[in-house]
Amino acid sequence: MMEIIVGLLVVVVLCLGFIVMRQNIGANSTVVQQNFDQTALIDAVKTAVDAQVGKATQQALESVNSQIDRTYVARTQTLASETKSLLDPVAVQMNELRQAVTSLQSNYTTTVGVTETISKQIDTLNQTTSALQSALKSTSARGAWGEQQLRNVIELAGMLPYCDFYEQTTVSGNDKTQRPDALIKLPNNGCVVIDSKTPLDSYLKAQETSDSAARQQLLNEHAKALAGHAKVLADKKYWQQFNRSPEYVIMFIPGESFLADALRADATLLENAMQGRVLIASPVNLLALLLAVAKGWQAFQIAEHAENIASLGRELYERVDIVLENVEKTGRGLETAISAYNKMVGSIEGRMLATLRKSKTPASRLLI
Repeated sequence: MMEIIVGLLVVVVLCLGFIVMRQNIGANSTVVQQNFDQTALIDAVKTAVDAQVGKATQQALESVNSQIDRTYVARTQTLASETKSLLDPVAVQMNELRQAVTSLQSNYTTTVGVTETISKQIDTLNQTTSALQSALKSTSARGAWGEQQLRNVIELAGMLPYCDFYEQTTVSGNDKTQRPDALIKLPNNGCVVIDSKTPLDSYLKAQETSDSAARQQLLNEHAKALAGHAKVLADKKYWQQFNRSPEYVIMFIPGESFLADALRADATLLENAMQGRVLIASPVNLLALLLAVAKGWQAFQIAEHAENIASLGRELYERVDIVLENVEKTGRGLETAISAYNKMVGSIEGRMLATLRKSKTPASRLLI
């Protein structure tokens, strides 16, 4: 393509040079001007150039179009291959994503069902908690709940098979009537006095407030309330009203957190109570104490059963000895009877029958 264009340009340049040279010669000499049509020559050259340029342009366009077609096909194939190589991982990932979304949707449906169930349970729990909180605001309800918790701990410790316990027993002392919540019998015919206390007014208010300073103040008041109950219980001196009772009384608090929060507010609460012979016990501590008492009852029962077995053994030995003595006496009696029997038989055969044989009477023959 470039060679054709260069050839055409060379032809054009030569023609123009020839024309210029002829013009210069005509101007400088007197030679007669021949019949030469420059315009026709220029037109012919122009026509030839246009034809060659058009042909060259057409060939160039065809070549360019062919090259473009080949390039387009190659680029299209390359682009399709590259696109396929790029889209295949995306398709795999989209398939994995579709499966993951399906799994998530299934899990979401299951989770929604579980969430609804948990939400209903939480609503029920909130209603129960609200009802319990409202009930605990009543002093009488708190007292009944504390006594029920005390009974539950006693039953959980397994004390029923080994001891008796009495609720709301009334005793007289210090010129007034006193009523402990429970008496736990001991194997030595003694007893342990338990009194249940539920001073929760300040504690419940502390749980409802969001102000940390006010909450701490209410917990301090809760600790003071427990200390006050311990002081009143120490003044009752229950151990003086029962025989063989340990010189202390147990103040039962029916909740671990009730006592734990009070101890965080007043670390000297237990020490001060023990100085007044009052042991403050939560359900876990009381359970441990009652389990120890139950083990004592088991040991007592084992010892009692062992003593009963020994007594029965002694009684059995004495009775067997009497039976053997009677057997021996019976043997001696049997020996005497056998000896007498043998003597009697010998006497009959040796003396009486011999005499009877000598007799001829019919009666004697019948006897023989």
